[in-house]
Amino acid sequence: MVTIKDIAKLANVSRSTVSRVLNNSGYVSEDARKRVEEVIEETGYVPSEQAKSLRTKKTKVIGVILPTIQTETPSRIVTGVGKELAKHGYQILLANTNLDKDKEFEYLDLLKVRQVDGIILIATNTEPELMEKIKAINIPFVMIGQESEEVMYVSYDDYQAARDLTSFLIDEGHEKIGFIGVDETDRAVGHERKRGYLDEMESRKLPVEKEWMQQGIFDIDSGREAMKRMIESIGERPTAVLAVTDRLAIGAMSYLKQQGMSIPDEMAVAGFGASEMSQYIDPPLTTVDYQNEQAGIEAAKQIMASIRSQNVQEKVILDGRLIIRNSV
Repeated sequence: MVTIKDIAKLANVSRSTVSRVLNNSGYVSEDARKRVEEVIEETGYVPSEQAKSLRTKKTKVIGVILPTIQTETPSRIVTGVGKELAKHGYQILLANTNLDKDKEFEYLDLLKVRQVDGIILIATNTEPELMEKIKAINIPFVMIGQESEEVMYVSYDDYQAARDLTSFLIDEGHEKIGFIGVDETDRAVGHERKRGYLDEMESRKLPVEKEWMQQGIFDIDSGREAMKRMIESIGERPTAVLAVTDRLAIGAMSYLKQQGMSIPDEMAVAGFGASEMSQYIDPPLTTVDYQNEQAGIEAAKQIMASIRSQNVQEKVILDGRLIIRNSV
């Protein structure tokens, strides 16, 4: 079995030089680095990750806590995280909370015990208890999807995206626009998208009826139910509906079709997320693309810079891109 000592002897350098080459740390002359790399290639030497971890105090593992594996957004984010971390020889340890906030606390403790080098949380809230827990674990940490002054984050401009989408619906001739949201404890999706919709309606001096404002959860069935409540309510119907996720929008479209209503002639529908399904339903759904994979890449860059004590952009906000299709 080839050891570092053997590599050093064959390359005519010290063991510490070999170690610096392997860990890509500290100064090594180009000539010495080239000799070491040539010997490593010739011998097929592979360092023991366990031994390397003991020397560097690094496990080369990043924990990623995600809220669900049922939707595309987390999987796209994780794809981006994985691509960037792989460049640095890091692996991912996934933890799925199934939208259970208590699980977030459990997984933070578990990942600390597993001695991961950093944690990325695809967040659904920024409640004080969660922020306190994050600070207490004292591990490099990045949050995706929510904003907080207390931690590094990658988020989206949910407020502006909602205003832009509402503005687009108005410009297409809709003055009566319904809204399907989610619980506002999810500040980004529940609060900011609702605020953007309401502010744009107010700026255009357009009314918002109470019956046009419905709430669901992150699934298709609740979108159906929300649309049903909106349609069956007493009073004037809207001519368009904005849903804060594609799944809610697709649920709304399902109910409208069941009622024999034409989309977009009798009701226009728009969502958020640019899910794969959104382009294949009939009619294809107008939606907002949030560059989820890029969010994962940016978060991985942040966590690596933090681990290496390098300068890092602590707050990254990505813009949404409107995709116009035939549902409007």
